[in-house]
Amino acid sequence: MTAPTPPAPAPQPAPQAEPQVQPQPAAQRPPSLYPPQWPFLPQQSMSMDIPGYGPSCSFCGSVPAAAATFRGHQGMVVLMRRLRLKGFFCRSCGLAAHRKMTGDSLVQGWWGAPSMIINPIVMLLNLRQWVKVKRLGEPVAGAPRRPADPGRPLFLRPVALGLLLPVAIVGGLWFLLHDDPEFASVGDCVRSSGDGFYPDVSVVDCASPDARYKVVGRIDDSDSTSRCLVEYPSSVAAYAEQHGSTRYVLCLGPNAGGSVPDDTSV
Repeated sequence: MTAPTPPAPAPQPAPQAEPQVQPQPAAQRPPSLYPPQWPFLPQQSMSMDIPGYGPSCSFCGSVPAAAATFRGHQGMVVLMRRLRLKGFFCRSCGLAAHRKMTGDSLVQGWWGAPSMIINPIVMLLNLRQWVKVKRLGEPVAGAPRRPADPGRPLFLRPVALGLLLPVAIVGGLWFLLHDDPEFASVGDCVRSSGDGFYPDVSVVDCASPDARYKVVGRIDDSDSTSRCLVEYPSSVAAYAEQHGSTRYVLCLGPNAGGSVPDDTSV
C-alpha cells in the first residue's frame, strides 16, 4: 500500500521592490510666501563668521551682513497677528525682506482699531532696520546661495496704495459720525426734525439756516433734562439720549442765525 503524498506547498509571491520616492524638482515645488532662500529655520545656525568681513547673511551666505529684525502685522478686526523675520542680512536680502514685510503690512495691517495704532509703529521699526541694511555694500560674489532679488522699490508697487487705507477708513468714519449728536460739544449747533417725542437731532454748521439751536451745556451720565434749567439758565430746550451704558443731555440755547420755535421740545 502506497503512502499518501503530501500536497505541494503553495507558491509564495515574489517580493516586490518598494517604490522609490523621487525628490520633486525644485522648479516644480509650489512657491512659498517668501523666497525659497529664506527658510523659516533657526537663522543663527546659517550664519558664519567670515575673516575680514564678520557674520555672513543668514539666508544666502553673502558678506557684508548686518543683524536686523523685520516685522509684519496683520489686523483681523478683533484679532491680530504679528510676524517677525530675524537674522543677519546682506544688502539684497535685507531690502527684499523689508519690502515684502512692509508691503504686506500696508495692505493687511489696518483692519481693526488696535491695528490702526500698531501698524504705523511696525513700519517705523522696519524703517530703522532698512537704514541698517541700506548702508551695506553690495554682496561680495562667491556666496553659497544667490542673494534675494529686492525687486522694485516699495513706493513703485501697487501695495503702496495701502497708505491710503487709513485715510479712507478715517474719512468714512468721519462722514458717518460727524453729525452724530453724541459727539456734540459746547458751541456746536444742531438742527431738529420730527416731533417732540421722536426728534431727529444732528450737528450742522452754525451758519446753516437749519441750525436752530446751539449747545450751551452738556451733561454726561444723566438723562434728566430738568438739570439744564438749573445748571444752564440760558437754555431753552434740551435733548437727552441713552443707548447701552451711554447717557447724556444736551442743553440747547437759541442760535443767532436760526429760528427757534415757541415750545421747548427738540
